[in-house]
Amino acid sequence: MVPDGVTVFDDAIPAVAKLDPSLLKALRQAATAAADDGVEFYVNSGWRSPEYQNQLLREAVSKYGSEDEAARWVATAATSPHVSGDAVDIGRSNATAWLSEHGAEYGLCQIYKNEPWHYELRTHAIDRGCPRMYADPTQDPRMQQ
Repeated sequence: MVPDGVTVFDDAIPAVAKLDPSLLKALRQAATAAADDGVEFYVNSGWRSPEYQNQLLREAVSKYGSEDEAARWVATAATSPHVSGDAVDIGRSNATAWLSEHGAEYGLCQIYKNEPWHYELRTHAIDRGCPRMYADPTQDPRMQQ
């Protein structure tokens, strides 16, 4: 769980500090540019321990009533890009709106249509734009392990 008000610059928070260094660098570059537009990037979730990811999955199964439905929102610890430090959930709609417009310039791409807050690094996006989004994680081949 990430405390309220954590930004991409809060190195004391494991959810930020344990992100992939390339992702964190891109996030900080984008956040610095967004600040010029009065937008701040808050981290709702970043790196997660496998134990915490499994807890989130159990909670999702309980909430949605089945593993299949939960999989639309929460990956397993073995497949989650959060556990590997390769994904971040950005808070506040003005930040996600800024990223949807400018994120590709930094390689930051929304991956799932149903999760406008979830961003991952896709360095080729800097030249070619972000790849087509998956409807939800169940459509992502990485989740089929």
